[in-house]
Amino acid sequence: MKNKSKYLGNEELYLNKVLNSENWSSTEGSWTGRLEREFATKFECKHGIAFNSGTSTMHSALEALGVGPGDEVISPALSVIMNTSTTIHANAIPVYADILPDTYTIDPRDVERKITSKTKAIMIVSVYGLPCEMDELMAISKKHNIPIIEDNAECFLSRYKGKLVGTFGDFSSYSFENSKHMSCGEGGMIITNNTDLAEKCRKSGGHGFKNLKADEGRVKSNLDVFQNPNYKRHSQIGWNYRLSEFSSAIALAQLERLDELVDMRKQSAEVFLEAINGCDYITPQFTPDYSDNSYWAVGVKYYGDEKIGVSWEEFRKEYMRRGGDGIYGAWSVPYLEPVMSERTFAKRLPDIYSSISYNKGLCPVAEEVQKRLMVFKTNYRDLSLARQKARILKETIEHFNRENLKNQDADSWDNCMWG
Repeated sequence: MKNKSKYLGNEELYLNKVLNSENWSSTEGSWTGRLEREFATKFECKHGIAFNSGTSTMHSALEALGVGPGDEVISPALSVIMNTSTTIHANAIPVYADILPDTYTIDPRDVERKITSKTKAIMIVSVYGLPCEMDELMAISKKHNIPIIEDNAECFLSRYKGKLVGTFGDFSSYSFENSKHMSCGEGGMIITNNTDLAEKCRKSGGHGFKNLKADEGRVKSNLDVFQNPNYKRHSQIGWNYRLSEFSSAIALAQLERLDELVDMRKQSAEVFLEAINGCDYITPQFTPDYSDNSYWAVGVKYYGDEKIGVSWEEFRKEYMRRGGDGIYGAWSVPYLEPVMSERTFAKRLPDIYSSISYNKGLCPVAEEVQKRLMVFKTNYRDLSLARQKARILKETIEHFNRENLKNQDADSWDNCMWG
């Protein structure tokens, strides 16, 4: 198998077992069911439902919660567009809450300010692997009786005050996309302790087959019933969001090594944090001592423009010239993406969205943080490579420090000559 550095476990063995079986579809097979059970156990929840992406997970969760036309869903202003797009897919209205400036996670106080009589759900995002302020958010959820969906696509096995992230909200969503802690290329998982919600979520992602249950994704378990011409199959509208047996086999092998994969991310993050230690124009994401960051990536705020006269782009270019990996910029705040700012989304349901618009300045903290963020990958399977890239980062910092000192000396000399 190619990509040996990424798939070091039972991936190839399990794939061959699927290939040699008669059932390749999750509607008949057993690999997806096994993945769901073992994932739920690993994440200390009753139910797991596998999906074809970490986007369809959130859409199905909204559908299961009864979110519908004209309802409002609060999500953070620093996140991928998918929290917004799934809200619109449910015919609901995206409402954006600002973020905390040092952790980059959703600000509970702004969440509460944004709640109205139309608020039907709150989506929270554990950015770059750092848990949100769960105590405050769950208190808001309980006070206003509004369910919370944890978007933990970037946060695997982190704990908040000793409790596993993913076990707080009504639903928790995970992604198995290629860059995530565990991956099968594309895929996702929803976990919940609510049996009724689990069944609704599974039906939403499985064509609305009426015989689907919270812990049963196979729709053809009894062929005598299923193949009868008088059998009525569908009890609700649903979509085809199922995860294939092949993807489930790969994800299961990754799940078996998840502790190791998460630990490697943390170790990689540590060497990058060490490289920027003492640099006064690069500030890392703050991790409170009661939270455990699983470091999908290392996010830092860059102040080099003001402090050393070096732009974000210049710093990235020099880092890459020296052999560093690319430095990623953070996603644009969702409401400033063209689909939202130019109101393309409103064409979907003009009656609902005709008066909805979003403008710059809506969430000022998120807008300020977003333009400064530099994001360093931690997705290494070889710690020596992470050390090499971190060393290059440190060299880049030292290079610009020397240049800045030269410029300061030149300015001092000019002042002395002409002052």
